Parts: sequence; C-alpha cells; structure tokens
Amino acid sequence: MMLGLDTKLTLYGFNNLTKTLSFNIYDVCYAKSEREQRDYIAYIDEQYNSDRLTKILVDVTDMIGAHILNISKQDYDPQGASVNILIAEGSLSSEHIDESCNQGKYLSNSRDTVHAHLDKSHVTVHTFPEHHPDNSISTFRVDIDVSTCGEISPLNALDYLIGSFDSDIITIDYRVRGFTRDVHGMKYFIDHDITSIQDYIDDHTLTRYDAIDVNVYQSNIFHTKMLIKEIELQNYLFNKDVYELPPKQRLDITNSLRKEMIEIFSGMNIY
Repeated sequence: MMLGLDTKLTLYGFNNLTKTLSFNIYDVCYAKSEREQRDYIAYIDEQYNSDRLTKILVDVTDMIGAHILNISKQDYDPQGASVNILIAEGSLSSEHIDESCNQGKYLSNSRDTVHAHLDKSHVTVHTFPEHHPDNSISTFRVDIDVSTCGEISPLNALDYLIGSFDSDIITIDYRVRGFTRDVHGMKYFIDHDITSIQDYIDDHTLTRYDAIDVNVYQSNIFHTKMLIKEIELQNYLFNKDVYELPPKQRLDITNSLRKEMIEIFSGMNIY
C-alpha cells in the first residue's frame, strides 16, 4: 500500500527513505558571431549567477518543508556557478547545529563563497554555459539535485524549478532508495503514490512540451524527458530582431535550433 505525499505513516523510529530528484535543463540560443556568443555567455552568467541560483534553491527548500543548515556558493571564471545547500527535515535547536554551519546567514553578505547544509539532505545546482566556434548554436545547461531523507519529498518543488529557467529540453530522474518500517514491523520501500513524474507537473506546463517516460516501478526509479513543442524564433535570437532576417534564413535557423534540441533530447548525434 502506498500513500499520498500529504499522508503520514505511523513509523517505528524515523523515516529511512532517501528520495532524490535530479533535474537537468537545457536552454538553446542562436548566436552566430563571436561577439554574440561572448555576449550570450556573459548574459547567462549574469542572469544565473550564484546569488540568483541560491535564491531559487532557498525557495525550493521552503517548498519541500526543509530547514537550511549551511549554504555554499561559487561563481566560476570564465563562466558557470555552483550552489550547495545542506538541509534538515525539521528545525533544530541551536545546541544541535554544528558551529561551522551558517544557516543561510551569509546570504545577504558580499562573499565569493557561501555553503548551505541541511540535515540528512542536500540541494545542489551547477551551471554549464557552452558554445563552439564552428557552431551558431549556444547552449546553457543547469543540473539540480535535491536529495531528502524522511517524509519530505523534492517532487513538491518540481513545477517551480521548471518555471525558474528557460527550459527547452528537460530531463528528470526521481528515485526512492532504502526502506522504512511502520510500528508493526512492515517494510515500506516507498511511502507515497507515484505513477509518473508528470503527475507532479502542472497541466499548463505539460501542454508546452512533448514528454516521454521510462519508469522501472519495481525499483522505484522514474524518468521523464521533455522537449519544447513550439519554437518562437525571436526568443532564440540574441541581440537581433527576427524581422531583420529574410524568411529563408529564419527557416534555416529554426531548423538548426530544432535539430540541436532533438539531438540533446535523444542523447545521440542524429544529423
């Protein structure tokens, strides 16, 4: 018997289940000239710097009902950023918190590095801006991992994460590991109902994507891939108006963008 996320088991001891959500997105852009490519990377580094990423992860922590113990963040040279947060399922008294934990207090200070910890759990994000000099397509990848122990589940923040980034391709993995026992000694290898990750994504969001599932139910492993349906070309041009381009070039660029997205979505070189 499985339960909904809002229903609690009567357990013997504490909940030993580990729930891990791995969330990977790609944003694709057309940037042909070397200057446009540099400007795109600079824009991404500014738009998704460690401060903003930290704000997103702090929101995620609040949504899943966890409490911050410690935060680390770093902007990299020449590009990219990382944030790591250690979280706790419940609030902890001060005498039980390690003195090295900052509990997010450094968020408002000007620091190059900050670290966040959560008890038994963590939230991390890494960014990877990328382009090739022989290719007019630039990409920006974000990897987010939310790992929790106990009753809280990272699935509650999934729709918020999708909306926090310009997501053309999304790959999501969710896995529940270990087992916990109820007061009668019965083992539970998962403590909530789930048939698909898509069940936790807003219907309006899903209408914008083609989505496929690869699930291994007997192992509590769930996998969903999503590909944006419509390409509105203006959204993929960097510092250029779509009407500056002749119709044939618009079509060629759209085809190039779609091919890039299909290959990333498929995980293989097709064209």
